[in-house]
Amino acid sequence: MSPEAERVLLVLSAPTGAGKTTIARRLLEADGALRFSVSHTTRPPRPGERDGVDYHFVDRAVFERRRELGEFLEWAEVHGNLYGTHRSETRRAAVEGRDLVLDIDVQGGLQVRRAWPSAVLVFILPPSLEVLLERLGARGREAGFDLRRRLETAARELAFAQQYDYNVVNEDLAVAVGEVLCILRSARTRPEARGVRRRQLADALETWLRSSDVPGE
Repeated sequence: MSPEAERVLLVLSAPTGAGKTTIARRLLEADGALRFSVSHTTRPPRPGERDGVDYHFVDRAVFERRRELGEFLEWAEVHGNLYGTHRSETRRAAVEGRDLVLDIDVQGGLQVRRAWPSAVLVFILPPSLEVLLERLGARGREAGFDLRRRLETAARELAFAQQYDYNVVNEDLAVAVGEVLCILRSARTRPEARGVRRRQLADALETWLRSSDVPGE
């Protein structure tokens, strides 16, 4: 098993306004063994966003060339913009000895499931339509924001929530973050996530048995 396969790949998906990006940030603050996967996108940066930190901002030609070369673990087109997770993100996390959290949409999440069957998929749900509308209202001031289109997309995405491993309701942010942390810590106890330590113990035991005079039965 490769070092990459032994790291936990945690996927967060949600309709716009459900709070998955905020949850991802809180996870990173709470868990130093977690790394954020910086996606590539063709959309322009929003105020305050930094290239290489929030996203890798590239033009469409660059994105499509990398896609054709098979460099993306997953990719999707959302509201006319392309988004994708470059395979270097998983390699970098493995080198650092960290697990990886992906903040991606449903299309990408299901692609990750096919490419990486051990990935842990968590769908973040808003507590109600009223709360979702209230949260989206704050986004309505963004240039080109189309509320109806976002809600139509949300309706389609909610239909796929049952295909995720877990559904977490983000009514209370602290509670939702705590639930996702529990999911992450549980995933770290799976056999594939303990591969390195298991092999180290087996090798040490084998070396000890060879070098020690242990009487048999």
